[in-house]
Amino acid sequence: MSLHRRLAAAGIAALCATALVACGNGSDTGVPASSSAAVPTADVVSSVATDPALHSRVPGGATSLTLGTSPTPGVNNLPHGGEVPAGHEVGLDVDLRNAVAKVLGVNWNQQHGTFSTIIPGVQSGRYQVGQSNFGVTAARLQVVDFATYLADGQSFLGAPGTNLGTVRKLTDLCGKKIATAPGSTFQDLLEKGKNDCAKEGKPSYTVQYYNDNGAITLALQTKKADVQFGPTLSLQYTEGKIPGTKYLGQISSTTVGFVTKKGSPLARLLVDAVNKLIETGDYAKIFAKWGVAETGIKKSELSPAPSF
Repeated sequence: MSLHRRLAAAGIAALCATALVACGNGSDTGVPASSSAAVPTADVVSSVATDPALHSRVPGGATSLTLGTSPTPGVNNLPHGGEVPAGHEVGLDVDLRNAVAKVLGVNWNQQHGTFSTIIPGVQSGRYQVGQSNFGVTAARLQVVDFATYLADGQSFLGAPGTNLGTVRKLTDLCGKKIATAPGSTFQDLLEKGKNDCAKEGKPSYTVQYYNDNGAITLALQTKKADVQFGPTLSLQYTEGKIPGTKYLGQISSTTVGFVTKKGSPLARLLVDAVNKLIETGDYAKIFAKWGVAETGIKKSELSPAPSF
């Protein structure tokens, strides 16, 4: 079992006891209680130094930037982001954005939207920067710029008691009920493959869309959905949160980044800030804290070629 899975088994079991709305349906899941301290708590941000040259490039000399993010109740989206019982946001993405803010010498004016509304919010100017595990895709590159900061993938988690084996292609799920987020790369892939089952003489899969990961968790627990299609990091990290669930594998990968309005100077500035963190070693400390060092990137890029 990898480090991020061991952390999940210890930390998420503890948090589910106090976050039943996000982790279950309120019934006894059989998950033993533990200490919430099992969720990584190392401070890897406060020591990050502001880079004067980068700070001088913040548009208009601003001291704060508006950031649009998805809400992160409970622990269903760790290691990307979650909320511990004390109400504090934690996670890899949280540490990364806070470290970037330190490098730039600014604060985030953080505002919450849903996954499907953040990119339109960036386009309209409501948010200067968007962050919600957005993968670089050809469609998104038409409307926003990216500043990349990690590598993730598209994977599957089977409902409790699943008899499914490793999923290598979408047609392995013909006839199954798949839960995922709307406006996502997962929706794009499912839409593109929706006719493939019929071509093989099999019943098509059906798709259920949820804006909240807690609702997907509940759908798995109640067998309303057979499989969750979501980010590799989240599904591997939270495997075991619901007894009997099973990580079924990854079918594709993508680079993830902050998003900005097309042509905004903030995109290049964010790229340089991430690369500064890589150079100083602070980036590696953040990924080591969350046990996902293998998903780090060697260099941040501005709107790289998409994988799909």
